[in-house]
Amino acid sequence: MKIPSLLMGFPRYFSRRTYFTNFHFVSRADFLCVGSLASVHHCRTEWMCSSNGLRRELCQQVAPEQQIEELSDREQRLVDRLYNGLIQGHRACLAEAITLVESTQSRKKKVAQVLLQKVLSYHREQEKLNQGKPLAFRVGLSGPPGAGKSTFIECFGKMLTERKHKVSVLAVDPSSSTSGGSLLGDKTRMTELSRDMNAYIRPSPTSGTLGGVTRTTNEAILLCEGGGYDVVLVETVGVGQSEFAVADMVDMFILLLPPAGGDELQGIKRGIIEMADLVAINKADGDLLVAARRIQAEYISAMKLLRKRSRVMRISAKTGEGISDMWDKMTEFRDLMLTSGELIAKRRKQQKVWMWNLIQENMLEHFRSHLAVKDKIPLLEEKVLSGVLSPGLAADLLLKAFKDSL
Repeated sequence: MKIPSLLMGFPRYFSRRTYFTNFHFVSRADFLCVGSLASVHHCRTEWMCSSNGLRRELCQQVAPEQQIEELSDREQRLVDRLYNGLIQGHRACLAEAITLVESTQSRKKKVAQVLLQKVLSYHREQEKLNQGKPLAFRVGLSGPPGAGKSTFIECFGKMLTERKHKVSVLAVDPSSSTSGGSLLGDKTRMTELSRDMNAYIRPSPTSGTLGGVTRTTNEAILLCEGGGYDVVLVETVGVGQSEFAVADMVDMFILLLPPAGGDELQGIKRGIIEMADLVAINKADGDLLVAARRIQAEYISAMKLLRKRSRVMRISAKTGEGISDMWDKMTEFRDLMLTSGELIAKRRKQQKVWMWNLIQENMLEHFRSHLAVKDKIPLLEEKVLSGVLSPGLAADLLLKAFKDSL
């Protein structure tokens, strides 16, 4: 028996697009309506009657405890081991947990979600003990190749660990579209920081992800915070779209620029500059000091044309000049955001963006593997390549076939 047939006796308060898989509904009188014949899961869903009909008040998916019940004994032991090791600050467990959430296997993805839910609950409890303040400062770092991002992170990270901070670095490298491989050279370029026990460096390939950040970067940030790291640095590829992607998952976005890149103002892209909370001109030392001063003046002048006027400063990751002052400006920015409530609001908005990004990705994957279009995709792709069909018409045909099958 299909699920909709169970609901025939209900008034027409439900739309045709309502889905009830793995849910049951609890009224004020605790009346249960089974939403799946295979299994009955408890769901804290509350419905209230009003003059306008039935209004949903709260709907949550299966509780973490019930998700754990669906795992095998081996999987439960894995989740418990990784969770306990993670909150105790074991770097090996953090590395294994990130590897788990990066997996594309369906079963491992389910195990990873159970682990993430447990870490999220622990994270929420720790924030309550911290008077509702975030446990970590999330910083995004981007810039063109040659800007000295890795050198800066090593210098910056060493300074923070000396000040008793725990620093995690999520460095995303571009993957080859031909072989799928990635250099992942950040760890080799940060030799001193990688040996620091208060620092954790995790290089990850983009695997073709648009935006220069991996699909699981948000999950990795959560795991790092659960592991006790209070400063999380996300270094992206720096190839255009990445600046916008990383800005949707961090508290502060920093744009790192080299002092000698030809026509200096050609690097000013209005959208990218408006996303940056701080612009840092790196390599301001030696023969490049004069060029760094000039580009700083040009960027400050250009900022006057923008509504959002980001700070522009000179630093040298090689000599360490300006690094401490940069951290002072970053903490000042964080404190102002916390005081105004903007930081908490920004994080909540990012959670929503994160959810919809995952939905879009999973919907595309579901579309490609759907029986109604799976066999048609190669044929229509061939017609598009040969010029018989326009890409728009081919897309319409696939979407129509998908829609008719629903």
